Amino acid sequence: MKTKYLLAIAVLALVSCEKKETTAAIENAPPAAAFDTHFTDQPIADPQAIHLARTDAKPGDEIVIHGLIMGRGKVFVDGRASFLLGDREKLTPCNEIPGDECETPWDCCCDSKEAKREGIASIQIIDAEGKVLSGGLKGVKGLKELSAVTVSGTVDQSSTAENLVVNAKVIQVTKP
Repeated sequence: MKTKYLLAIAVLALVSCEKKETTAAIENAPPAAAFDTHFTDQPIADPQAIHLARTDAKPGDEIVIHGLIMGRGKVFVDGRASFLLGDREKLTPCNEIPGDECETPWDCCCDSKEAKREGIASIQIIDAEGKVLSGGLKGVKGLKELSAVTVSGTVDQSSTAENLVVNAKVIQVTKP
């Protein structure tokens, strides 16, 4: 009997700690207005498809890419200014496949691993020290799954041939 009580108290303590950390992260997240300088309503010139940009993009290069927020089931990073951008020429959201009734059409579950590798870029907004800003981007300026987005930024130093990472300077949401 004592074991059950101790187990219940331990579980409650863990849940309580988790909730405090989550609440603190939300309370300490910058308001959406903190991201305003990174968004524009003006068209960004000369965007490329992700698979074309990644063929010769090297860390430090300036690039402009466009696509839809898609590529996995979870495309926004909780508590961080980061999301996945998928290449329309390589990936197809499930809602565009006749007869597919996927609940998360942005996960592109019907596309191959190779297509996802070639067609996904990680987009992030960083601070002056190169750290990803706190605060989620979902909902900011209408950003949501399957939003059409153009990003102008710099290829991050951590970017590889398998994982294109772009530090966004300017983001244009063309279709929420």
